[in-house]
Amino acid sequence: MTGFAMPQTQYARSGEISIAYQAMGGGPIDLTIVPGGISHLELLDELPGVSSNLQRLARFARIIRFDKRGQGLSDRVSGVPSLEERMDDVRAVMDAVGSRKTVLVGLSEGSPMSVLFSATHPDRVSHLVLVGGFMRAGYSVPDVQFEAYADNVVANWGSGQMMKRVVGISEDAKEQLAVLGKFERMCCSPGAFKALMMMNRRIDVTPILQNVRVPTLVLHGGADAVVPVSEGRKLAAAIPGARYIEYEGLPHGVITTDCERVIDDIEEFITGHRPEAAEDADRVLATVLFTDIVNSTTRAIEIGDRRWRELLDSHDRLAAQVVERHRGRLVKSTGDGILATFDGPGRGVRCALALGEGARQLGLPLRAGLHTGEIEVRGSDVGGIAVHVAARIMAQSGANEVFVSRVVTDLVAGAGMKFAERGSFDLKGIPGSWNLFAAVQ
Repeated sequence: MTGFAMPQTQYARSGEISIAYQAMGGGPIDLTIVPGGISHLELLDELPGVSSNLQRLARFARIIRFDKRGQGLSDRVSGVPSLEERMDDVRAVMDAVGSRKTVLVGLSEGSPMSVLFSATHPDRVSHLVLVGGFMRAGYSVPDVQFEAYADNVVANWGSGQMMKRVVGISEDAKEQLAVLGKFERMCCSPGAFKALMMMNRRIDVTPILQNVRVPTLVLHGGADAVVPVSEGRKLAAAIPGARYIEYEGLPHGVITTDCERVIDDIEEFITGHRPEAAEDADRVLATVLFTDIVNSTTRAIEIGDRRWRELLDSHDRLAAQVVERHRGRLVKSTGDGILATFDGPGRGVRCALALGEGARQLGLPLRAGLHTGEIEVRGSDVGGIAVHVAARIMAQSGANEVFVSRVVTDLVAGAGMKFAERGSFDLKGIPGSWNLFAAVQ
């Protein structure tokens, strides 16, 4: 994200093993993220929502994260590491960054280990946050059925199918699937992941949950397709004094979604106060534009990293010039696209069309989405439902298309702009059906 430089990966020694870690942010609180089943520090930020959520966490804490032994950028190991060895790795990373006490955030499979670490070393944990967690892996699935499931995961490893269930994307999101597939391949091998799944099946931290004495927050997505929401409820009920929050419609990887309420709940639990309420933010009516380069991953593979970087730089320069020419504000780059706002819908549509034409000349097909509504201005960033609607509208458009909501077409009536009806759509996470239109040159 613009203005947020990702830190350099470093290594801590845990016995004879090197553990890759990063530390970012300058807040007074240390917050250590224990990853789920697979991790890769430098590729994780390519997943939707991750960078923005890290930036939000870094507003009030120093963020410490790492790749577990055998995965990502950490040393490969023979066999599957035990929970005890993983606890040693957390301690080694904390020591390497000089962290005496930390908030421990366990994601999915990282939850049982975080529970064990908190119960064993309460002097080093101030708060425990468990996201999409469980106390006993495997639940009530018979052994034969579970191994068949593991074999199916391995057979499709590297396709993005496993991570698709984690982040909750649709089957036709080909570009996102390609990114998720790369993430799977770079994290660990198929055999290593199956061994991890079979070992995790034997994990059961139920006997020690009563020994957790640090303040605990359990978060679970209501649409979790990996760990049933019932497991999150059981986990929270078994930890003395634990607070439980359930998010309707959010997937297993709630931390990979662009969801401010999750981060706000974590901040309030840790610091005792919630971030500035939306009512206190500057609210203005604006037209929001999202763009995205279509099939960017495939194109990058075809032409190579160096040439792709040059094309992206050309795209970013073009975007800045075109947005400024149409009196818009370039809020940020989204990696393969932009987020911009305009004080008039006509200027927003004309900007999207001009940017699309300029990008075509660079050989970069763009898709774009626009919606007009009230936004919240927070410093250099923007938020609010209108921003999410514009992003969802963009996701419905195709290469070299500019889709807009009916609100936009109604507001530019009489301005000589042409639109073609594209039908009624259900926008993910947005109530109701939405009539969308394609802007025509």
